Amino acid sequence: MAEKTVVRTEAAPAPFQRAPYSQAIQAAGLVFVSGQLALRPDHAEIVGDTIQEQTELVLTNLRAILEEAGSGLDRLVKTTVFLADLRDFAGMNEVYARHVGDQPPARATIEVAALPSGAKVEIEAIALA
Repeated sequence: MAEKTVVRTEAAPAPFQRAPYSQAIQAAGLVFVSGQLALRPDHAEIVGDTIQEQTELVLTNLRAILEEAGSGLDRLVKTTVFLADLRDFAGMNEVYARHVGDQPPARATIEVAALPSGAKVEIEAIALA
């Protein structure tokens, strides 16, 4: 039976509204990071009015969780980006491109009807451990 390890860091927000999920799970040489919003560890409200500000904070949270697992944004293999408005794609993509390096992961970008707390963007990720 394969082992799984819960990844938890105080440098990123705890599960949203104490929902039953982990920030990330490490298993089979991979790190599976739950969807991250533009939240700070000590705030319950979305931070940032623009898609660029929110994407920056989402990627900061992803980085903190991956680093806690001994990984990093340079080890991403797959991300899924959820946007409340696909017209924000270019703004999100501009910030995203600066963080994922010269070997960007595979990615899907999906427009959704709504995200928690009125967020503009949520990103989940899989990375090499």
